[in-house]
Amino acid sequence: MLCILLALPLLGVFGAWLVPDANSLALLRHQASTILPGYALTSLLLAVGVGAGVALLGGATAAAVTLFEFPGRRLLTWALLLPLAMPAYVLAYASTDFLQYSGPLQTGLRGLTGAEGPLWPDVRSLPGAVLLFTLALYPYVYLLTRGALLERGLHLMEAARVLGAGLAQRILTVALPLARPALAAGVALALMETLADYGVGSYFGLATFTTGIYKAWLSMDDRIAAAQLATLLMAVVAVLLWVEQRAQSRLRYASGRGAVRGREARPVRLCGHRAMLAVVLCATPVVLGFVVPVAVLLHGVWREARFGEFGLPWARFLGWAWTSLQLATLSALAAVALAMLIGFVLRSRPRGVARPLARLVSLGYAVPGAVIAVGLLGPVGWVQAAAPGSAFAGWVTAGITGSIGGLLYAYLVRFSAVALQSVEAGYARIPQSFDDTARTLGASSWRLFAGVHAPLLTRSALAAALLVFVDVMKELPATLVLRPFDSDTLAVVAYQLARDERLAEAALPSIAIVVVGLIPVLLLSRAMRER
Repeated sequence: MLCILLALPLLGVFGAWLVPDANSLALLRHQASTILPGYALTSLLLAVGVGAGVALLGGATAAAVTLFEFPGRRLLTWALLLPLAMPAYVLAYASTDFLQYSGPLQTGLRGLTGAEGPLWPDVRSLPGAVLLFTLALYPYVYLLTRGALLERGLHLMEAARVLGAGLAQRILTVALPLARPALAAGVALALMETLADYGVGSYFGLATFTTGIYKAWLSMDDRIAAAQLATLLMAVVAVLLWVEQRAQSRLRYASGRGAVRGREARPVRLCGHRAMLAVVLCATPVVLGFVVPVAVLLHGVWREARFGEFGLPWARFLGWAWTSLQLATLSALAAVALAMLIGFVLRSRPRGVARPLARLVSLGYAVPGAVIAVGLLGPVGWVQAAAPGSAFAGWVTAGITGSIGGLLYAYLVRFSAVALQSVEAGYARIPQSFDDTARTLGASSWRLFAGVHAPLLTRSALAAALLVFVDVMKELPATLVLRPFDSDTLAVVAYQLARDERLAEAALPSIAIVVVGLIPVLLLSRAMRER
């Protein structure tokens, strides 16, 4: 029942096609002949650009730090993860503030050269969005590709060298085929994040499917048309999810046997200009995707503190931070509890109906927040239309729209899959013999869970709670629509201030989001160093 409850918003989106609404169909036909081709073209160009960018940047940096030895390699190995802490919309705010006509870079260059007018095109464009998404999302490809190469890449590269293959031949015939499944999986994940984004598309004025859903819902006041647009986006996301899962299965097959690592299997040492090229390749995305944006945000905080009319709004900031912390903490606790329950049922009854239902819940993470918001609010409209003025309709409306309960529901639909994946990974490390022994000794299901499983799943549960906490802190689209009145989060405030061109004021909540996002990145980098 819990799995079905979490899947209801997704089913509600598809239910829009079952409602015969002449006005909505007329609006959809009008959109198909006017703006829908623009949505499709912009989203396609954005996806193609980001896919090519993250594949090249993520694959190249992963190969560089895994297969080669050069100065600063150990530092850059974990530093390449830092852009994961920078949400794409925060990177967009910082980049716009730094690169726009009135920004410090163009102002300084015009002062040095005496030039007039803009020195480069406006960053708020489709190419600018492609570059920003590439810098923010390449770590997905970097992580998976590095893992694939680390398992067998060094060993097989050394074997090819012994057989007489040159460096270029080893890269083309060994490293690239080995990394292909990881590249495909990482690109699919990056594209799902790109299509799910609302902050960058709205701030840059791009006509993507996600911004189109919001326009149909909020500007045209047509929930059916918004839901129908959402189903088109979900179809694309479903294809990407299939590609990612297929690539992941091939990746596990390619690296499942593990590598016999010997002392002879070492990275190839680079010297001279090759070493310098590797350093530049790996340092550039770290500088552009993390160091410069953080410096811009910190400068914005300093500028607002020193020259702002009222200084830094610490009182309001603490209120925004407290709201974000409350929502993130409650969501993390609820998601972990739900994942532990579903994980225990899957462990006890591996062949029951729970497993396909759990896979249905896992789709929620791949679905954009805008689609989940439409899926939640659509059924509310149907209930109001079916029973206007009834107590049940009022209860449903009050529970979903403009309430903490509705927002937590959306977060659980979106992020329960993250917690479930971590808990299932923890269960995979618990031998089945533990369960058999406990049941032989007469332990009940509750005693088995509380006395055996729960202590062994502590680290997995904490990791799941941390991941959900950080994801909720950064979540923007669903929060914009479903948040209660006067309950703004850090992400919502940063978006609203940046949209009003108050970039210096947006720096404080933005830097807070980045600091929170650094926690899992630092833990992941520590695990990579230990490996």
